[in-house]
Amino acid sequence: MCCPLTAAPGLAQLPTGGPAHDAITLRPVSASTDAPANDEAMISILRGVMDPELGDNIVDLGMVRNAYREGTTGHVTVALTTAGCPLRATIKRDCETRVAGLAGIEKVRLHWDELNAAEKARVMERARRTARDNAAPTQVHASTRVLAVASGKGGVGKSSVTVNLAAALAARGFVVGVLDADIWGFSIPRMLGLDGRLGARPPGEGEERGKIVPDELAAGDGLLKVVSTGLLVETEETALMWRGLMLAKAVEQFLHDVDWGEMDYLLIDMPPGTGDVQMALARLLPQAEMLVVTTPALSAQKVAVRVADMARRSHMPIVGVVENMGPFEAPDGQRWSFFGEGGGERLATDLGVPLLGSVPLEPAVSAGGDAGEPVTGGGAGGAAAVVFERITELLVSEFCPPVDMGSCTARMDGPVPVTFVGRR
Repeated sequence: MCCPLTAAPGLAQLPTGGPAHDAITLRPVSASTDAPANDEAMISILRGVMDPELGDNIVDLGMVRNAYREGTTGHVTVALTTAGCPLRATIKRDCETRVAGLAGIEKVRLHWDELNAAEKARVMERARRTARDNAAPTQVHASTRVLAVASGKGGVGKSSVTVNLAAALAARGFVVGVLDADIWGFSIPRMLGLDGRLGARPPGEGEERGKIVPDELAAGDGLLKVVSTGLLVETEETALMWRGLMLAKAVEQFLHDVDWGEMDYLLIDMPPGTGDVQMALARLLPQAEMLVVTTPALSAQKVAVRVADMARRSHMPIVGVVENMGPFEAPDGQRWSFFGEGGGERLATDLGVPLLGSVPLEPAVSAGGDAGEPVTGGGAGGAAAVVFERITELLVSEFCPPVDMGSCTARMDGPVPVTFVGRR
């Protein structure tokens, strides 16, 4: 963003420009029906003025209030998010240079205004959408269905949901990638029984450098491809002391430098919160959709709303809600709601998405995670496994079906460099 989205103090005088543009004033200008009509040539030339951080031009961002001629003077009013915008001088210089180059313009007067709250929100929405639409290609093919498993907070069982859904999908014959994006708190390797290290291959034709090779694990008739920082560190107890931007760069490398190959699904175990990693994934994987995990507790539900809000602000569709750690049912039929009841249903209603299932609290799920044996996909089974299988069926058949590369919609953009149909 060119400037912080905070309330601006009173606007102050800008430094003057060069001799040809020394009549620079700074004054709030409100939209008025009496304002002169915009000069189309000036508007057109101002489309070349880019906000360096938003990656879009100031006209399409809605930052140009008006641009008109008064004799040989060109007047331009630019609305900033705050008077202290650090890129104001850059925008000023670019506007002056471009407008002064138009025929008949001898002087440029630049005026300043401030975006209101609604306008700031629209600018940010457009910026996020532009970043998402213009994301550089990754090694994850556009035909791969990407599910980001998120909650907004830790301790609700995102990793457990991720591995059990991945195992259930693979048991159906799908090739499933599992990306452990919880860089600090990696747990996927243990939960899938993996203790090896990520491999590498030499550069292929047209490549400048080699690629990381995921750790692979056969599961039923399918295959799991796993990438985690837990497969890079010396031991499971090794702490990764990285700052937020380094975490985002690590995830970016996992998407650009890993040879994922053919995949039907990619499940991403998201870290808690709505920070750098979440924003990076939303930008890098335009096809990503979110699966929100919560527990029945009201506190978990309220925090999960935040990650859903982040998804929607980033134009990431929400597939549905999974309630984890639901009521425990004893062998004698008694039900115990250790974490309350109804949180998943309330959250799904609030978000306007389906509740895909409520996974009961069951010791076998925790034991399977510790032993590297998910309860699904031929594992220990039980009540939780039944719910996971039901959720998997809903995803495959209705809410997130695999892409059939033979369908007409898959061919709309021309040939694609894959031949698989969705099953091995």
